[in-house]
Amino acid sequence: MSLSENFRVEYIGNDTVITGACFDAALCLDCGQAFRWKCDEHGIWSGVAHKRLLEIYQDGDSVVLKNTDKSVFEEIWHGYFDLQRDYKALCESFCEDESLGNAVSFCPGIRVLRQEPWEALCSFIISQNNNIPRIKGIIERLCELLGEEIGDGVYSFPEPRAIVKAGVEGLAPIRAGFRAKYIYDAACKVESGEIDFEKIASLDLEQAQQELMKIKGVGPKVASCVLLYGFARSDSFPVDVWVKRIMQELYPDGLPECVKGNEGIAQQYLFHWRRTAF
Repeated sequence: MSLSENFRVEYIGNDTVITGACFDAALCLDCGQAFRWKCDEHGIWSGVAHKRLLEIYQDGDSVVLKNTDKSVFEEIWHGYFDLQRDYKALCESFCEDESLGNAVSFCPGIRVLRQEPWEALCSFIISQNNNIPRIKGIIERLCELLGEEIGDGVYSFPEPRAIVKAGVEGLAPIRAGFRAKYIYDAACKVESGEIDFEKIASLDLEQAQQELMKIKGVGPKVASCVLLYGFARSDSFPVDVWVKRIMQELYPDGLPECVKGNEGIAQQYLFHWRRTAF
């Protein structure tokens, strides 16, 4: 396991404590890239990823992962929070551009989460023409309906075969509307092997997009989101209405050279800055 030199990790009692630059728990978990995280009145975030429940909170410059030992941190959360990537160096590079510098200064603690491909695919199908509270509600109902109970009232994200077995009619309780048939089609194609995540991971960006777009309801934007958040393709650049406005207003001739190879990460800073600050 490699860790960016900008971090120090300590194992204190039952917790893992990460101290360093460019890691803000709230910004990472509430900037429109993942939908299974909730914050309580004490500032503690809880959510499920990779079939694991995590409670996490900010303590000054440190992020505390509750009830997380070294083995679980190294197996799951180190990769999930992209802690091997040097975001400090990335941010310094992005600041060569004035607008990106403003975005980075506004939300320097964002990191792009490395989610499971299937969950990312399903989540961004659900996200189409939708708002974040409703996206979260649909996903929560889907997990409760077809996921595996991993704790008291806590459920994993359902496997494709569970959705295939339920059928489109069986998805009615999640109230996903027209998206239910797209979720079902995705599950069928993944379960049958027609959509092969290992194959997609080996393809170049355009080929990978085309492969994902074989699924009903998956267009360029959803495919780009899946590649960025589910396959850690930092060169994937999702364009929604916010990013389209940003490109028209600030980058009519294209993104600056300083983001090359990390367009998706730059997008996350720009998206959150434009959506929140304005």
